[in-house]
Amino acid sequence: MSNRLIFNKRFKMLQDLKISRPGLWFPTIWIYLIPFSFSDNFWENPIFWIGLLFVTFPLNYLVYGLNDYNDIEADAVNSRKGNYLFGAKASKAVLQQIPKRIMFVLLPFIIGFTYVSGYKMCLLLLFMIVINIVYNFRPFRIKERPPFEIFIQIGYIATAYFSVLLNDTAMLPWQTLLYLTLFAFQAHIAGEIMDIEPDRIAEKRTTATLIGRKNTKMLMLGLLLVECYVLSVWFQDYVLAGFLGVFSLWLVLDVFIFFKDKPYSLAQMKLFGYAMNISAIISMIWALYSSKLLAPIF
Repeated sequence: MSNRLIFNKRFKMLQDLKISRPGLWFPTIWIYLIPFSFSDNFWENPIFWIGLLFVTFPLNYLVYGLNDYNDIEADAVNSRKGNYLFGAKASKAVLQQIPKRIMFVLLPFIIGFTYVSGYKMCLLLLFMIVINIVYNFRPFRIKERPPFEIFIQIGYIATAYFSVLLNDTAMLPWQTLLYLTLFAFQAHIAGEIMDIEPDRIAEKRTTATLIGRKNTKMLMLGLLLVECYVLSVWFQDYVLAGFLGVFSLWLVLDVFIFFKDKPYSLAQMKLFGYAMNISAIISMIWALYSSKLLAPIF
């Protein structure tokens, strides 16, 4: 095998990895881990690690690969793209191959997980694919039908059902699923805020482009405050509520003092991205240690 061929294969692999946005894997990892507690010794089960692998690159390759496939114009003028934190800025030629490459990546997992967990797992994985098609492709293309592009983020809850079904854990309480839904909404809105300028240039309709940066931040603040209430009152998890309380305070300062209606610079967006990942790791460890999200008191 020539050095050129080896280089091309490595480049394609790195390009695929970049398309999956490793810096944004934390929502699927976080939700996958929610059904567990450190007291379960879940790490001793090999199937846990295979499932964890799936919700990193393969699942996010599906989510963001189809997203990029249909967002060429917006991504081309998006300064935060072109890195492993926020995703690739791939050429049209590369993106044309994405659907086939996604199926090549997903098919072994679909077959394996269906063999292990039965037909319900197969239906769940097919649902994950369908909801991403509905989100990205016409005639549905929910991603450009605000505010439904926010509501459809409830599809992330499928990751929790996937974890429960694969690892044969207890079903999560509805209160936990509601909190995870709010978490998914909030994470999506944060991305919309960062993408207002390129989305407007590409004439892409989102909630943020319609109501503006400041109003979208206020919407996000409202979600954060509801999450704080749910965590502190329904779960008595004052640590996670405190995390979000600090974030809420920062957002108030952001809206009324520091940034107001101004866009973030690329350096600032990267700083926020790293901060989100660090916060996610710390909160994951706390959730596994405390198990409070598994035992609501309301």
